[in-house]
Amino acid sequence: MAYSTIPKGNLYMDTVLYTGNGSTQNITGVGFKPDWVWVKQRGGTTNHKASDIVRGVTKALQPNDADAEATDSNGITAFNSNGFSLGNGGDYNGNSNTQVAWNWLAGNSQGSSNTAGSINTTYTSVNTTAGFSISTYTGTGSNATIGHGLGVAPAMILTKATSFSEEWLVYHQSMGNTRAINLNLNNASSSSTTYWQNTTPGSSFFYVGSNDKVNKSGATYVAYAFAQKQGYSRMGAYMGNGSTGSSGTGTSFIHCGFSPSYVLIKNGQQSNEWMIFDNKRQGFNPENEALTANLSAAERTTNYLNFFSNGFSLSNTDGEVNSAGVPYIFTAFAENPFVATSGSTAVPVTAR
Repeated sequence: MAYSTIPKGNLYMDTVLYTGNGSTQNITGVGFKPDWVWVKQRGGTTNHKASDIVRGVTKALQPNDADAEATDSNGITAFNSNGFSLGNGGDYNGNSNTQVAWNWLAGNSQGSSNTAGSINTTYTSVNTTAGFSISTYTGTGSNATIGHGLGVAPAMILTKATSFSEEWLVYHQSMGNTRAINLNLNNASSSSTTYWQNTTPGSSFFYVGSNDKVNKSGATYVAYAFAQKQGYSRMGAYMGNGSTGSSGTGTSFIHCGFSPSYVLIKNGQQSNEWMIFDNKRQGFNPENEALTANLSAAERTTNYLNFFSNGFSLSNTDGEVNSAGVPYIFTAFAENPFVATSGSTAVPVTAR
């Protein structure tokens, strides 16, 4: 059984939907004070926007491009106890625009310097229960280690230069320590000793080489580190089979040990998009309202996945999620664990 100490995933990661008003507004319903908010307009061609508590709420990055950090005083203006506040920025709050925001909980403060690695972080905000931390640091241009504060090895790390334009770089445990992939591009993964020094992250710090995407001398960076937590998060891989079955409900099932609330998928060997699914924009099977993390494009309406109480299945042969014989990486967060806690209080979760 996939017992978990996190009975409700939406206490640490949650998706909210809202409609822009072209003015200012408070978005509620998150259920906690978020520390990282990622916003995207659903029906239009606008950039993804992301702000966090460590860099500062008005400091925006765009997951779909390589741009440096920019101050956006009309974007996300505050993190609140049950959501966040918005200015009138069109990418965030255009009048009548339907929007989605994905929210994560770190330490609910900017944090402090983590000195576990050879590079001291400027700040690290960490939530060890949920396995998520946000760190900022300044590069040295030489092989180094950087503390993440999780207490266990991270399974995925997103890094981004903030002081100059450079691609996002992603470490994912299913690709191994010799490879990395760009979040803002649709390209396949590549290998280099200058990414992670060909060394797997440990319980205290992760490794960076001399590559400008992670460690240019004098440049500033942010790193979002995620540890895998049973019943709440999984960073894994699956092999596409190119089949949906006669019923169209999918013959490939990916076990997570929980009912997913969010799934991010990328074809690791071919030029396909990063696909984002959640349990709010559609809310029922099949999950067909996909957004692409590396593109400013509007939401798609193709049937791709089915969410179940203990994982998800593939309902499409599209190369984005299910080419035959091709490996895919995925990251998933839980709505509910399959079984909430062990012992006499264990509560099985039903399917949709």
